[in-house]
Amino acid sequence: MRVLHFFKTALPESRGGIEQVINQLCRGASQHGIQSDVLALSQGADKSSFDYDGYRNHRAKLDFHLASTGFSLSAFARFADLARQADLIHYHFPWPFMDLVHFATRVNKPSLVTYHSDVVRQKNLLRVYRPLMNAFLGSTNSIVASSPNYLETSDVLQKFEDKVSVITYGLDKSTYPVPAASELAAWADKLGPKFFLFVGVLRYYKGLHILIDAAQGLDYPIVIAGAGPIEADLKQQVRDLGLKNIHFLGHLSEADKAALLTLCYAVVFPSHLRSEAFGISLLEGAMFGKPMISSEIGTGTTFINIANETGLVVPPSNPVALHNAMQQLWDQPDEAAKMGRRAEARYWSHFTADKMVAAYVALYEKLVANIIQPEVADTYRPSA
Repeated sequence: MRVLHFFKTALPESRGGIEQVINQLCRGASQHGIQSDVLALSQGADKSSFDYDGYRNHRAKLDFHLASTGFSLSAFARFADLARQADLIHYHFPWPFMDLVHFATRVNKPSLVTYHSDVVRQKNLLRVYRPLMNAFLGSTNSIVASSPNYLETSDVLQKFEDKVSVITYGLDKSTYPVPAASELAAWADKLGPKFFLFVGVLRYYKGLHILIDAAQGLDYPIVIAGAGPIEADLKQQVRDLGLKNIHFLGHLSEADKAALLTLCYAVVFPSHLRSEAFGISLLEGAMFGKPMISSEIGTGTTFINIANETGLVVPPSNPVALHNAMQQLWDQPDEAAKMGRRAEARYWSHFTADKMVAAYVALYEKLVANIIQPEVADTYRPSA
Protein backbone atom coordinates (compact mmCIF):
# COMPACT_ATOMS: atom_id res chain seq x y z
CA MET A 1 0.00 0.00 0.00
CA ARG A 2 1.16 3.53 -0.77
CA VAL A 3 -0.03 6.46 1.36
CA LEU A 4 0.38 10.16 0.57
CA HIS A 5 0.52 12.56 3.51
CA PHE A 6 -0.23 16.22 2.79
CA PHE A 7 0.55 19.07 5.21
CA LYS A 8 2.00 22.57 4.97
CA THR A 9 5.32 21.72 6.66
CA ALA A 10 7.40 18.62 7.38
CA LEU A 11 10.63 17.42 8.90
CA PRO A 12 13.47 18.15 8.64
CA GLU A 13 12.77 21.81 7.75
CA SER A 14 10.12 22.29 10.43
CA ARG A 15 10.05 20.56 13.82
CA GLY A 16 6.62 21.14 15.30
CA GLY A 17 4.40 18.54 16.92
CA ILE A 18 2.38 17.69 13.79
CA GLU A 19 5.53 17.25 11.76
CA GLN A 20 6.87 14.89 14.41
CA VAL A 21 3.65 12.85 14.41
CA ILE A 22 3.79 12.48 10.61
CA ASN A 23 7.41 11.40 10.87
CA GLN A 24 6.71 8.79 13.54
CA LEU A 25 3.74 7.49 11.57
CA CYS A 26 5.65 7.16 8.30
CA ARG A 27 8.63 5.51 9.97
CA GLY A 28 6.43 3.01 11.75
CA ALA A 29 4.20 2.30 8.76
CA SER A 30 7.22 1.19 6.76
CA GLN A 31 7.54 -1.74 9.19
CA HIS A 32 4.06 -2.82 8.04
CA GLY A 33 5.01 -2.77 4.37
CA ILE A 34 3.44 0.64 3.70
CA GLN A 35 5.25 3.07 1.45
CA SER A 36 4.75 6.66 2.62
CA ASP A 37 5.15 9.91 0.70
CA VAL A 38 4.98 13.32 2.37
CA LEU A 39 4.16 16.44 0.37
CA ALA A 40 4.80 19.82 2.02
CA LEU A 41 5.69 23.37 1.04
CA SER A 42 9.20 24.79 1.12
CA GLN A 43 10.65 28.26 0.60
CA GLY A 44 13.88 26.90 -0.76
CA ALA A 45 12.97 24.44 -3.48
CA ASP A 46 10.31 23.43 -5.97
CA LYS A 47 9.57 19.90 -7.12
CA SER A 48 12.37 18.44 -5.02
CA SER A 49 12.20 14.93 -3.56
CA PHE A 50 14.46 13.11 -1.13
CA ASP A 51 14.49 10.07 1.12
CA TYR A 52 14.18 10.69 4.84
CA ASP A 53 13.82 8.23 7.74
CA GLY A 54 12.59 5.42 5.49
CA TYR A 55 10.00 7.37 3.49
CA ARG A 56 9.94 9.83 0.57
CA ASN A 57 9.68 13.59 1.11
CA HIS A 58 8.43 15.87 -1.67
CA ARG A 59 8.43 19.66 -1.75
CA ALA A 60 6.43 22.27 -3.66
CA LYS A 61 7.54 25.89 -3.58
CA LEU A 62 5.86 28.15 -1.04
CA ASP A 63 4.74 31.21 -3.01
CA PHE A 64 3.10 33.36 -0.32
CA HIS A 65 1.24 33.43 2.97
CA LEU A 66 -2.28 34.75 3.44
CA ALA A 67 -3.79 34.82 6.95
CA SER A 68 -1.04 32.47 8.18
CA THR A 69 -1.86 29.97 5.42
CA GLY A 70 0.82 28.94 2.95
CA PHE A 71 -0.08 28.86 -0.76
CA SER A 72 1.74 27.21 -3.65
CA LEU A 73 0.73 27.25 -7.30
CA SER A 74 2.92 24.27 -8.12
CA ALA A 75 1.40 22.20 -5.32
CA PHE A 76 -1.75 21.52 -7.35
CA ALA A 77 0.07 19.58 -10.06
CA ARG A 78 2.50 18.08 -7.56
CA PHE A 79 -0.31 16.77 -5.38
CA ALA A 80 -2.32 15.45 -8.34
CA ASP A 81 0.68 13.51 -9.64
CA LEU A 82 1.57 11.97 -6.27
CA ALA A 83 -2.08 11.23 -5.44
CA ARG A 84 -2.51 9.26 -8.66
CA GLN A 85 0.31 6.97 -7.51
CA ALA A 86 -1.13 6.53 -4.01
CA ASP A 87 -3.68 4.06 -2.71
CA LEU A 88 -4.87 6.45 0.00
CA ILE A 89 -4.56 10.16 0.85
CA HIS A 90 -3.86 11.16 4.44
CA TYR A 91 -4.62 14.85 5.03
CA HIS A 92 -3.51 16.76 8.13
CA PHE A 93 -5.93 19.49 9.25
CA PRO A 94 -6.08 22.51 9.60
CA TRP A 95 -4.67 24.04 6.44
CA PRO A 96 -7.29 25.80 4.25
CA PHE A 97 -5.09 25.66 1.15
CA MET A 98 -5.15 21.86 1.41
CA ASP A 99 -8.94 21.94 1.11
CA LEU A 100 -8.66 23.92 -2.12
CA VAL A 101 -6.14 21.45 -3.56
CA HIS A 102 -8.36 18.54 -2.59
CA PHE A 103 -11.33 19.88 -4.55
CA ALA A 104 -9.38 21.41 -7.45
CA THR A 105 -7.49 18.23 -8.32
CA ARG A 106 -10.54 15.96 -8.03
CA VAL A 107 -8.41 12.94 -7.19
CA ASN A 108 -10.79 10.05 -6.59
CA LYS A 109 -8.95 8.05 -3.94
CA PRO A 110 -9.94 6.97 -0.44
CA SER A 111 -8.97 9.61 2.07
CA LEU A 112 -8.81 10.35 5.74
CA VAL A 113 -7.95 13.46 7.68
CA THR A 114 -6.21 13.69 11.03
CA TYR A 115 -7.91 16.57 12.80
CA HIS A 116 -5.02 18.10 14.71
CA SER A 117 -6.78 21.25 15.90
CA ASP A 118 -9.78 23.51 15.60
CA VAL A 119 -9.25 26.82 13.82
CA VAL A 120 -8.82 29.02 16.87
CA ARG A 121 -7.02 32.27 16.15
CA GLN A 122 -8.54 33.31 12.81
CA LYS A 123 -12.10 33.68 14.08
CA ASN A 124 -13.19 36.29 11.53
CA LEU A 125 -11.74 34.37 8.60
CA LEU A 126 -13.32 31.19 9.95
CA ARG A 127 -16.72 32.63 9.05
CA VAL A 128 -15.59 32.79 5.42
CA TYR A 129 -13.71 29.50 5.53
CA ARG A 130 -16.36 27.44 7.33
CA PRO A 131 -18.35 26.35 4.22
CA LEU A 132 -15.18 25.11 2.52
CA MET A 133 -14.02 23.45 5.73
CA ASN A 134 -17.29 21.61 6.24
CA ALA A 135 -17.36 20.52 2.59
CA PHE A 136 -13.80 19.23 2.84
CA LEU A 137 -14.34 17.30 6.07
CA GLY A 138 -17.61 15.95 4.74
CA SER A 139 -15.97 14.70 1.54
CA THR A 140 -13.31 12.57 3.25
CA ASN A 141 -13.98 8.97 4.18
CA SER A 142 -12.77 9.16 7.76
CA ILE A 143 -11.71 11.72 10.37
CA VAL A 144 -9.32 10.98 13.22
CA ALA A 145 -9.20 12.93 16.48
CA SER A 146 -6.08 12.77 18.63
CA SER A 147 -7.84 12.34 21.98
CA PRO A 148 -11.31 11.63 23.35
CA ASN A 149 -11.08 15.00 25.14
CA TYR A 150 -10.79 16.88 21.86
CA LEU A 151 -13.62 14.95 20.24
CA GLU A 152 -15.89 15.75 23.16
CA THR A 153 -15.10 19.49 23.16
CA SER A 154 -14.84 20.32 19.44
CA ASP A 155 -18.03 21.65 17.88
CA VAL A 156 -16.67 20.84 14.44
CA LEU A 157 -15.89 17.22 15.23
CA GLN A 158 -19.27 16.75 16.82
CA LYS A 159 -20.89 17.58 13.46
CA PHE A 160 -19.07 14.64 11.87
CA GLU A 161 -19.17 12.31 14.86
CA ASP A 162 -20.47 9.39 12.80
CA LYS A 163 -17.16 9.10 10.95
CA VAL A 164 -14.73 10.21 13.65
CA SER A 165 -12.46 7.75 15.41
CA VAL A 166 -9.85 8.46 18.08
CA ILE A 167 -6.21 7.50 17.59
CA THR A 168 -3.87 9.13 20.08
CA TYR A 169 -0.42 10.31 19.09
CA GLY A 170 2.50 8.07 19.93
CA LEU A 171 6.25 8.38 20.25
CA ASP A 172 9.05 5.86 19.84
CA LYS A 173 11.50 6.40 22.68
CA SER A 174 14.15 4.31 20.94
CA THR A 175 14.47 7.04 18.29
CA TYR A 176 15.58 9.59 20.91
CA PRO A 177 19.31 10.05 21.54
CA VAL A 178 20.73 8.66 24.76
CA PRO A 179 22.74 11.51 26.29
CA ALA A 180 26.30 10.82 27.31
CA ALA A 181 27.32 11.32 30.93
CA SER A 182 29.49 14.25 29.89
CA GLU A 183 26.52 15.97 28.21
CA LEU A 184 24.37 15.51 31.30
CA ALA A 185 27.13 16.85 33.52
CA ALA A 186 27.62 19.91 31.32
CA TRP A 187 23.92 20.82 31.40
CA ALA A 188 23.68 20.15 35.15
CA ASP A 189 26.65 22.42 35.72
CA LYS A 190 25.00 25.17 33.68
CA LEU A 191 21.44 24.92 35.00
CA GLY A 192 21.78 23.29 38.40
CA PRO A 193 20.57 19.89 39.59
CA LYS A 194 16.87 20.79 39.81
CA PHE A 195 14.82 22.83 37.33
CA PHE A 196 11.47 23.09 35.58
CA LEU A 197 11.52 22.62 31.81
CA PHE A 198 9.40 23.83 28.92
CA VAL A 199 10.21 22.50 25.44
CA GLY A 200 8.52 23.68 22.27
CA VAL A 201 8.15 26.32 19.59
CA LEU A 202 7.55 29.73 21.16
CA ARG A 203 4.07 30.47 19.80
CA TYR A 204 1.18 32.62 21.02
CA TYR A 205 -0.89 29.74 22.38
CA LYS A 206 1.88 28.17 24.48
CA GLY A 207 1.05 30.40 27.46
CA LEU A 208 4.67 31.29 28.15
CA HIS A 209 3.75 34.86 29.11
CA ILE A 210 1.63 33.27 31.85
CA LEU A 211 4.58 31.12 32.95
CA ILE A 212 6.77 34.22 33.20
CA ASP A 213 4.18 36.02 35.32
CA ALA A 214 3.90 32.91 37.49
CA ALA A 215 7.66 32.84 38.03
CA GLN A 216 7.58 36.04 40.06
CA GLY A 217 8.51 35.27 43.65
CA LEU A 218 10.04 31.90 42.82
CA ASP A 219 13.81 31.47 43.05
CA TYR A 220 14.34 28.15 41.29
CA PRO A 221 15.38 27.72 37.65
CA ILE A 222 12.79 27.64 34.85
CA VAL A 223 14.25 26.59 31.51
CA ILE A 224 12.60 27.50 28.20
CA ALA A 225 14.04 25.41 25.35
CA GLY A 226 12.97 26.40 21.85
CA ALA A 227 12.69 29.31 19.47
CA GLY A 228 9.76 30.96 17.75
CA PRO A 229 7.93 34.10 16.68
CA ILE A 230 7.28 35.51 20.18
CA GLU A 231 10.75 34.90 21.58
CA ALA A 232 11.74 38.59 21.63
CA ASP A 233 8.51 39.58 23.39
CA LEU A 234 9.02 36.95 26.07
CA LYS A 235 12.59 38.01 26.72
CA GLN A 236 11.44 41.62 27.04
CA GLN A 237 8.78 40.55 29.55
CA VAL A 238 11.48 38.84 31.63
CA ARG A 239 13.63 41.98 31.54
CA ASP A 240 10.70 44.19 32.48
CA LEU A 241 9.92 42.00 35.51
CA GLY A 242 13.59 41.76 36.49
CA LEU A 243 13.54 37.98 36.67
CA LYS A 244 16.85 36.15 36.97
CA ASN A 245 15.66 32.56 37.20
CA ILE A 246 14.35 32.07 33.63
CA HIS A 247 16.79 30.65 31.10
CA PHE A 248 16.12 30.87 27.35
CA LEU A 249 18.14 28.25 25.50
CA GLY A 250 16.87 28.78 21.94
CA HIS A 251 16.66 26.00 19.39
CA LEU A 252 18.45 22.86 20.55
CA SER A 253 19.62 19.64 18.96
CA GLU A 254 17.69 16.45 19.62
CA ALA A 255 20.59 15.26 21.79
CA ASP A 256 20.46 18.39 23.96
CA LYS A 257 16.68 18.13 24.26
CA ALA A 258 16.98 14.53 25.41
CA ALA A 259 19.59 15.57 27.98
CA LEU A 260 17.30 18.27 29.40
CA LEU A 261 14.33 15.90 29.54
CA THR A 262 16.52 13.41 31.38
CA LEU A 263 17.77 15.97 33.90
CA CYS A 264 14.75 18.16 34.59
CA TYR A 265 12.75 17.95 37.81
CA ALA A 266 9.38 18.44 36.10
CA VAL A 267 7.85 19.60 32.82
CA VAL A 268 5.70 22.72 32.78
CA PHE A 269 3.34 23.17 29.84
CA PRO A 270 1.20 26.32 30.25
CA SER A 271 -0.63 26.32 26.89
CA HIS A 272 -3.86 28.23 27.40
CA LEU A 273 -5.72 28.03 24.07
CA ARG A 274 -7.30 25.17 22.12
CA SER A 275 -4.71 25.61 19.38
CA GLU A 276 -2.73 23.27 21.66
CA ALA A 277 -4.71 20.20 20.69
CA PHE A 278 -2.41 17.60 22.24
CA GLY A 279 1.07 18.59 23.38
CA ILE A 280 3.85 16.43 21.97
CA SER A 281 6.50 17.88 24.29
CA LEU A 282 4.19 17.23 27.24
CA LEU A 283 4.04 13.61 26.09
CA GLU A 284 7.84 13.61 25.88
CA GLY A 285 7.89 14.60 29.53
CA ALA A 286 5.72 11.62 30.39
CA MET A 287 7.93 9.36 28.27
CA PHE A 288 10.95 10.48 30.29
CA GLY A 289 9.13 9.85 33.57
CA LYS A 290 8.63 13.45 34.66
CA PRO A 291 5.76 14.94 36.66
CA MET A 292 3.88 17.53 34.62
CA ILE A 293 1.98 20.78 35.07
CA SER A 294 -0.55 21.70 32.38
CA SER A 295 -3.75 23.71 31.95
CA GLU A 296 -7.27 22.39 31.49
CA ILE A 297 -8.24 23.56 28.01
CA GLY A 298 -10.44 20.66 26.98
CA THR A 299 -7.84 19.07 24.72
CA GLY A 300 -5.38 16.19 24.76
CA THR A 301 -3.13 17.85 27.33
CA THR A 302 -5.32 16.49 30.11
CA PHE A 303 -5.56 13.12 28.39
CA ILE A 304 -1.78 12.92 28.77
CA ASN A 305 -1.57 14.57 32.19
CA ILE A 306 -4.16 13.22 34.62
CA ALA A 307 -4.73 15.66 37.48
CA ASN A 308 -3.12 14.58 40.77
CA GLU A 309 -2.01 11.30 39.21
CA THR A 310 0.70 12.12 36.67
CA GLY A 311 1.00 15.79 37.61
CA LEU A 312 -1.00 18.90 38.37
CA VAL A 313 -3.64 20.59 36.20
CA VAL A 314 -4.48 24.27 36.65
CA PRO A 315 -7.00 26.67 35.11
CA PRO A 316 -5.71 28.34 31.91
CA SER A 317 -4.41 31.92 31.95
CA ASN A 318 -4.05 31.82 35.73
CA PRO A 319 -0.48 32.71 36.81
CA VAL A 320 -1.34 32.44 40.51
CA ALA A 321 -2.55 28.85 40.11
CA LEU A 322 0.50 28.01 37.99
CA HIS A 323 2.81 29.62 40.58
CA ASN A 324 1.21 27.56 43.36
CA ALA A 325 1.43 24.34 41.33
CA MET A 326 5.14 24.80 40.70
CA GLN A 327 5.67 25.56 44.37
CA GLN A 328 3.70 22.44 45.37
CA LEU A 329 5.73 20.12 43.14
CA TRP A 330 9.00 21.72 44.20
CA ASP A 331 8.22 21.28 47.88
CA GLN A 332 7.00 17.67 47.55
CA PRO A 333 9.79 15.71 45.83
CA ASP A 334 8.55 12.29 46.92
CA GLU A 335 5.06 12.89 45.52
CA ALA A 336 6.56 14.46 42.39
CA ALA A 337 8.66 11.34 41.83
CA LYS A 338 5.57 9.12 42.18
CA MET A 339 3.73 11.26 39.64
CA GLY A 340 6.65 10.91 37.25
CA ARG A 341 6.60 7.13 37.53
CA ARG A 342 2.87 7.06 36.89
CA ALA A 343 3.33 9.39 33.90
CA GLU A 344 5.86 7.03 32.34
CA ALA A 345 3.62 4.03 32.95
CA ARG A 346 0.79 5.87 31.20
CA TYR A 347 3.06 6.59 28.23
CA TRP A 348 3.84 2.88 27.82
CA SER A 349 0.19 1.86 28.13
CA HIS A 350 -1.34 4.55 25.89
CA PHE A 351 1.12 6.57 23.82
CA THR A 352 3.78 4.46 22.11
CA ALA A 353 4.41 4.89 18.40
CA ASP A 354 3.69 1.19 17.90
CA LYS A 355 0.14 1.63 19.21
CA MET A 356 -0.47 4.71 17.06
CA VAL A 357 0.94 3.12 13.91
CA ALA A 358 -0.98 -0.14 14.37
CA ALA A 359 -4.25 1.76 14.75
CA TYR A 360 -3.62 3.86 11.64
CA VAL A 361 -2.53 0.86 9.57
CA ALA A 362 -5.74 -0.95 10.53
CA LEU A 363 -7.74 2.12 9.47
CA TYR A 364 -5.81 2.41 6.18
CA GLU A 365 -6.55 -1.23 5.35
CA LYS A 366 -10.21 -0.85 6.24
CA LEU A 367 -10.66 2.25 4.08
CA VAL A 368 -8.90 0.78 1.06
CA ALA A 369 -10.71 -2.56 1.38
CA ASN A 370 -14.10 -0.82 1.59
CA ILE A 371 -13.51 1.40 -1.41
CA ILE A 372 -11.45 -0.58 -3.91
CA GLN A 373 -13.58 -2.68 -6.23
CA PRO A 374 -12.28 -6.24 -5.85
CA GLU A 375 -12.38 -7.00 -9.55
CA VAL A 376 -10.49 -3.88 -10.69
CA ALA A 377 -7.73 -3.03 -8.26
CA ASP A 378 -6.98 0.46 -9.58
CA THR A 379 -10.57 1.66 -9.77
CA TYR A 380 -12.01 3.64 -6.86
CA ARG A 381 -15.49 4.58 -5.88
CA PRO A 382 -16.97 6.36 -2.84
CA SER A 383 -18.05 4.06 -0.04
CA ALA A 384 -21.78 3.46 0.23
